[in-house]
Amino acid sequence: MIETGLDIQEGLLFDSSHDVSGASVPRAFTGEVPNLRETKLGFPQLSELEVVRHFTRLSRKNFNIDLGMYPLGSCTMKYNPRVNETISGLGGFSMLHPYQPESMTQGALSILYDLEQALAELTGLAAVTLSPAAGAHGEFVGLKLIKAYLEHHNLSHKNIILIPDTAHGTNPASCIAAGFQVKSLPEGANGVMTPESVKTAMSEDVAGLMMTNPNTLGVFEHHAKEIADVLHDQGAFLYGDGANMNAFVGSVKPADYGFDVMHLNLHKTFSTPHGGGGPGAGPVAVCERLKPYLPTPRIQREEDGTYRVLHKMPHSIGLVKPYFGQFLILLRAWAYITLLGRDGLRETSEQAVLSARYIQSQLQDVFQNEDAAPCMHEAVFSDEVLKGTGVKTLDIAKALMDFGFHPPTMYFPLVVSGALLIEPTECEPKAELDRFIDVLKSLIGKAKENAEWFTDRPTQTPCSRINEALAARNLDVAKPI
Repeated sequence: MIETGLDIQEGLLFDSSHDVSGASVPRAFTGEVPNLRETKLGFPQLSELEVVRHFTRLSRKNFNIDLGMYPLGSCTMKYNPRVNETISGLGGFSMLHPYQPESMTQGALSILYDLEQALAELTGLAAVTLSPAAGAHGEFVGLKLIKAYLEHHNLSHKNIILIPDTAHGTNPASCIAAGFQVKSLPEGANGVMTPESVKTAMSEDVAGLMMTNPNTLGVFEHHAKEIADVLHDQGAFLYGDGANMNAFVGSVKPADYGFDVMHLNLHKTFSTPHGGGGPGAGPVAVCERLKPYLPTPRIQREEDGTYRVLHKMPHSIGLVKPYFGQFLILLRAWAYITLLGRDGLRETSEQAVLSARYIQSQLQDVFQNEDAAPCMHEAVFSDEVLKGTGVKTLDIAKALMDFGFHPPTMYFPLVVSGALLIEPTECEPKAELDRFIDVLKSLIGKAKENAEWFTDRPTQTPCSRINEALAARNLDVAKPI
């Protein structure tokens, strides 16, 4: 039987290699082929058509946003409007070289400058750097700015950053990388921090606190302003992990409740591709006190309307990323912000919160989550309802794949047993949300009736279920799929 379509076993190009070439070298007028290597590079030898078919078949095995819903909590795969892609692909942008003189790149510089101003306005902070390559890189840069300020003001003894239990996992790692020590801070009632717990943790050595708002439980930290006051009274900074800013952009400015520095995940809030898919962007916004330490290069708008690039600033932490970060990704964010405007951005955020609360309200009885605080842009459920069935959170996530859904985030945040973190985003229609809710309800019911049904799920995907532990110990990337 001949296998076709998605069922075809796709091996490596090296295994399919044969004596043919998909490239031809132009011949000189003399008829000679110039600059031929005397030794082979060791690449597979295939025709162009064979290579194209190989990668096309692989692409058909991938799940993507054009096929179905990505309910990933905390790392949302949003829809990226095609107009943003079209704009970033225009030759005047995509063919720019970073070493072109300022006189030839005024349009690009004006867009970067305008994006900085827009992000500063939306956060309420004084200035923005676009250099960081992703969210975690933005965390590192923001913390290095705090470090530079403290050293410049002879406050190097302040070397502790408070990290709540509901923080993103990259937060403590970024602190260590930036030269700080970490002190854990437990969340209070309903999953939010309290000013009292922060006061208890404060000391002369505390440099700041990293707050994700809304936090990873999907709950808004409504004591943020009081917590900021506690920190500021003792000369410490409030750092904002902006990964979840898509819950309130256009409605609330983080500076208004005390944030001093904040990184922004453009793939979360401003519809650029996810950083993990590369390349990403994680701009950092800062208050006036931290502005002198921003990394270079900086863009300055002159009185005549032209733009100038500044490579040296007296107190800057220096270069953290060549040129101006990921230009074409930043361009997508600029297009998104420009096309929607403040009102459009606020509407998308409100829709994201509404979608999450709809899912929470429809599933809270099923998951025995009746007492949960109202969520913002993502809802989190525990595995309490599965206890005694033999079915785990992982089994539910695997089974969802058979119904055309990407699995939600699992086992995070760590403070929730068997967590299932769901973020529907603003782009999903209500009919798709209802289908997701109905499927999840049916799977919970199935878990109570027939746990064995989950053993080999998924069965409708190109790759069947594997033993993750065994695969990790005996990884074979060359095995056909």
